[in-house]
Amino acid sequence: IRDSMKTLLTAITVFILLIAQNLLAKTNISHAIAMHGEPKYDQNFISVEYVSNNAEKGGNIVRSAIGTYDTFNPFTLKGTSAAGIGLLYESLTVGSSDEAFTEYGLLAKSIEWPDDRSWVTFTLRDEAKWHDGKKITSDDVVWTFNTLMEKGHPFYKYYYGDVSEVIKITENKVKFEFSTNTNKELVLIVGQLPVLPKHYWENKNFEETTLDVPIGSGPYKIKSFDAGRSITYELDLNYWGFKNNIVPIKVGKDNMGSIRYDYYKDRGVEREAFKSGEIDFFSENTSKEWATGYDIDAVTEGLIKKELIPHENPQGMQAFAFNTRKDIFADKRVRKALSFACLLYTSDAADDTPCVDLGGRRII
Repeated sequence: IRDSMKTLLTAITVFILLIAQNLLAKTNISHAIAMHGEPKYDQNFISVEYVSNNAEKGGNIVRSAIGTYDTFNPFTLKGTSAAGIGLLYESLTVGSSDEAFTEYGLLAKSIEWPDDRSWVTFTLRDEAKWHDGKKITSDDVVWTFNTLMEKGHPFYKYYYGDVSEVIKITENKVKFEFSTNTNKELVLIVGQLPVLPKHYWENKNFEETTLDVPIGSGPYKIKSFDAGRSITYELDLNYWGFKNNIVPIKVGKDNMGSIRYDYYKDRGVEREAFKSGEIDFFSENTSKEWATGYDIDAVTEGLIKKELIPHENPQGMQAFAFNTRKDIFADKRVRKALSFACLLYTSDAADDTPCVDLGGRRII
């Protein structure tokens, strides 16, 4: 009996300590949340530093994509979604481009979490609306999470696997509870949840491909499309986030009046379309083309601006790496011969044009 009482008292003590720990845990309420330290922009910021607050809205831009598409639902495994379809949707929070591991409120006006990051609560903005004018509520958030976990792309089940439950607190407030508090980034991760309109999707087959124009909450709507070949988005001037600049993280962004994506079957055709002026922007990732493919009048006349943009983002390498543990590649003459073969391939005229990288630097 004495041992049983001792065990019971120990269990009660641990239980009380756990309750006390939860009660004493500090609760933070903020406009943003950082993985480490404080967000760069405080709660009174007007916009991020890398945009113009007075940027004009309008104009058109034509982009390109490879292949085709057969659905406007990018959240399932089935089908290929249209390029740019994410312009229609928004998440609870969004990051800035000049700091890492920080999320600012987008659909969410404020974020609340304890020091141990065992849960997080989002309070939605009263102004946030769907394209049809209906208010975005916590019901939409709960429905979105449960649907993506049950019927969405397998990525979501993995990404949000440590979320134990999503609870509607009020019409504007929703809470995410976690099964563990060891993943300190989880409070940021759940803020990236794209929120979908429950009233639009609940009576549809979410798992099927569809070309029905969907409802979102973002600054763009689908204006027109040619299934599998092109799609055009137009700026919604009635977008809720534009009114009175109530969302600082969005101020100065989303300025193009329309964005069109044209589809091409391969990169070669896409590249030639750009050279002829059918596309407004093209990201070149082939060193041979960068070095030799733009000796054209459009470049010399300034109609095409060829620009190497320095950055520090990790990139894949374009090069041959020889396994010198194999006898054939251990022979320097073989490696030299392959280098000359590369030299001849790079130059259409088999002259002295070297193998180069995207910066024009000789690599052999």
